[in-house]
Amino acid sequence: MRAIQKLAGRGTLYAIVSFFSFFGAFPFYWMLIAMFKRDHDLFNPANNPFLFNEPPTLDHLRLLLFDTHFLIYLANTFQVGLAVVAITLAAAVPAAYSLSRWARGWGETLGIGIFLTYLVPPTLLFIPLSRMTSGLGLQESLWSLILIYPTFTIPFCTWLLMGFFKSIPKDIEEQAMIDGCSRLGAMAKVVLPLSISGVLTVVVFAFTLSMHEFIYAMTFISVSVKKTISIGVPTELVRGDVFQWGPLMAGALLASIPVAVVYTFFLDRFIAGFTMGAVK
Repeated sequence: MRAIQKLAGRGTLYAIVSFFSFFGAFPFYWMLIAMFKRDHDLFNPANNPFLFNEPPTLDHLRLLLFDTHFLIYLANTFQVGLAVVAITLAAAVPAAYSLSRWARGWGETLGIGIFLTYLVPPTLLFIPLSRMTSGLGLQESLWSLILIYPTFTIPFCTWLLMGFFKSIPKDIEEQAMIDGCSRLGAMAKVVLPLSISGVLTVVVFAFTLSMHEFIYAMTFISVSVKKTISIGVPTELVRGDVFQWGPLMAGALLASIPVAVVYTFFLDRFIAGFTMGAVK
């Protein structure tokens, strides 16, 4: 009887995991199918939408790669993402470390205040920020995005790293300082290696957020060759009420693959970065 119950429980677990795996993988399957379907096959309601009813084609992929600036959008996105990650790390790591180690009682309050700035809706800020970027002469420039995106990545990442640094005992740093390290050396040689999960979480969060952000990118960039992937694909492949679904799905799939790979390889560390800081 116990063996039957154990087998039933394991079967239920596998069924649930299989359902959520299918649920998570289905959008990628749909994009892959739509990318190679012919227009007649794609728009005919009598055809099975989940299978190829006609021979596949490369026309949608060819249109995306050679008739749009898709590769330039990808290059712009990686340029902005890497710059935002570097700025976020340069600001959030020392800020979080100092608040978690030296600020004592008011540091917690200040950390919460910093996090609350992340919750301000972008729809309330893009008009004044647009005026600011225009005043700096950065309109129609990727530097406008590089300047603006850290304003909402730094607060959240600082708050996240604060909790992570608090979970590392101060005794380890003090021992390193007794052995001859300075405060900065102890942070670089002891604290940061122990905080690699939190740092990787910050990297993944900042990069994916800057990659998928839409409102600021739409406000600051209108020149086609300056666009990022989040606005380049929908604005160039949607003309009025005409949606080019094949190239749209191809662009969405190709842009999502790098993010999916990063999440797959760093999933354990990413989860640890969000949870370990909450445990002392």
